[in-house]
Amino acid sequence: MTTPAILAIDQGTTNSKAVLVSASGEILARGAAAVGIEHPRPGWVEQSPKRLWDSVLEAIAACLAAGPEVEILGLAISNQRESVTAWDAATGEPLGPVVSWQCRRTAPDCARLNAAGHAEQVSALTGLPIDPMFPGPKMKWLLDRVPRGRAVRLGTIDSWLIHCFTGGAVHACDAANAARSQLFDLGRQVWSAELSELFGVPLDCLPEVRDSAGDFGVTRGVPGLPDGVPVRAAIGDSHAALFGHGAFRPGDGKITFGTGSSVMTTLPGFIAPKSGITTTIAWAIGGKATYAFEGNILVSAASLPWMAEMLGLPDVQALVELAATGTSGAAGFVPAFVGLGAPYWASDARALFSGITFNTTRADLARAVTDSIAFQVHDVFAAMSAQSPSPLGALYVDGGPSRNDFLMRCVAEMLAHPIIQRDAAEASALGAAYLAGLSLGLWPDLDAIAALPRAGTTITPGGAETAGPLAVWRDAIARSTLPGAPDTGE
Repeated sequence: MTTPAILAIDQGTTNSKAVLVSASGEILARGAAAVGIEHPRPGWVEQSPKRLWDSVLEAIAACLAAGPEVEILGLAISNQRESVTAWDAATGEPLGPVVSWQCRRTAPDCARLNAAGHAEQVSALTGLPIDPMFPGPKMKWLLDRVPRGRAVRLGTIDSWLIHCFTGGAVHACDAANAARSQLFDLGRQVWSAELSELFGVPLDCLPEVRDSAGDFGVTRGVPGLPDGVPVRAAIGDSHAALFGHGAFRPGDGKITFGTGSSVMTTLPGFIAPKSGITTTIAWAIGGKATYAFEGNILVSAASLPWMAEMLGLPDVQALVELAATGTSGAAGFVPAFVGLGAPYWASDARALFSGITFNTTRADLARAVTDSIAFQVHDVFAAMSAQSPSPLGALYVDGGPSRNDFLMRCVAEMLAHPIIQRDAAEASALGAAYLAGLSLGLWPDLDAIAALPRAGTTITPGGAETAGPLAVWRDAIARSTLPGAPDTGE
């Protein structure tokens, strides 16, 4: 007997995952495959569109092989955000790499736009700063390298996967991904002709914007899947995690820890950010958008394996165990390997240690690195609290590092707010699956999704002293953002 299930894809920066989710919200099976990342020049980060699609197919095959016999009711997509690519509209052939959200190749272009005074205009329309993280200038970079005479499709990764799943029949994205493009007017929820002209990206290359819980066509010619499976959800991975946690009330939030970190809190309506953070569409259902504040931290847990190697430790776990014996604030560390994102937005900042003396130990250096994860989150929430009409409510954490109790205790202490660890590592995939189930009628409304069982553990802060370590952190941030650092944009 077959089990009805939704197949959810979570296409991330380093891995693609596939998850089968039952009507009760239970994960029936998982599969994963590595993607691969290339660094052709300092500060440049890119991936192969074909390899990315192949990794999705490998993850699906592994998932289906590991699970029970299922009837796939629908397919859902969550994806790494702000990464973009281009392909031939007629043949589907990639016309360039996937330019990663981490890539700084457009730093000079962003600097020119900021110097020309366009930052306020872009922020008012999109809720985003002009920064190399965001897609507008990256799309122009791709277009400038396409041979003449080619009909071009541009898109975020959800649109590339939708193209691949539907055999090229559908060129669409969801509102949440469109909101991260720098080309979408958040207030009117349409592609902006004004921004199209500013960034030099023709609107006819862009995908149609649809609801996150919507109709994105049906599968056609996908190895391992039958034709005709409806694609019923698409959403950026961070938004999907917020939805997967059931953070539906204004003030509820989540922190996704990974290569970088995404901090989000749900808003009662659209609010243009004043400084430090961004506003985004969290998801769109039934033609109505839900908004959120977000802070994007460029380097978070990615600093842990780097530091483990620098200290000659066997793995990240050994680093965290060493850090637990160190003193918070004995040294400062800023993980600005590719600049700093929210709330500083300093693309020319560089990574550094500070405050080191003869008394500094290896454990203190390790602690400075682990603490930097919590300090960055603290600064983002400080910016959010200053601009939000709603107090911070339930706060969920997900991603691999969220399962480490020491790291999460540091976060809870720094925020002076309880955090809720979810047992399931696939928050993004679950959120996408819930959206697809909503679209298919598997769950009638948000209340039914909020009522699905979710195991977790609450970590309550114990009142640790944080003022001294924060002062060391602020001094380190000031040093890392001193002018004169070389730009790695080209």
